[in-house]
Amino acid sequence: MTIRSFLHLPILASLLLLTACATNIKPTAESNPAPTAKFSDFSRYELAPVQAGSAEVAAQTAAVAKIQEHLDEKLGARLKQWNAQPAKSPARTLRIEPTVTELKFVGGAKRFFAGAMAGSSAVILKARITEKETGKLVASPEFYSKSSAMAGAVTIGGNDNAMLGRIANALAVYVINNYKQAVGGPVLPPTEEASAVSAE
Repeated sequence: MTIRSFLHLPILASLLLLTACATNIKPTAESNPAPTAKFSDFSRYELAPVQAGSAEVAAQTAAVAKIQEHLDEKLGARLKQWNAQPAKSPARTLRIEPTVTELKFVGGAKRFFAGAMAGSSAVILKARITEKETGKLVASPEFYSKSSAMAGAVTIGGNDNAMLGRIANALAVYVINNYKQAVGGPVLPPTEEASAVSAE
């Protein structure tokens, strides 16, 4: 190897790292519009199981299962509370159907051995929110979260795993914030936790 080739190695390594860090997963919007009705207009609430929007997403079973776990914790508990209230007449049910449409998740083992070279993690979660009795679409929000390659490497996968909680929390906060009034919400994860958001 010549001296010139040796000097080029750091540049080549940097280019390879940048390539590894790149992800094509991007949100299609910057904010979610307001739903057609505030969610308190409904008297019953259903959260469907998280679906995989592609075979690629479905293959990442552990990550999808973790998003489901976070959703059950962050949103399921609040829906249970709302369902305990006296039912209105006629009954109207708000059905929330979440789908992970895109996902690249770098697991802890891969992050431990490859570090930043394993690239970034990213996820898009979409929800189809309808009036169950009529099938009428009430809202179709989209949420996006990411863990950079360096953040994942520094935390040895901790930030990659936290991303799965952030995406679930984003949907939960959206639902709670639109309970008393239809306001829409951000695509990027909010800073507040769903458990701390009041719907009063």
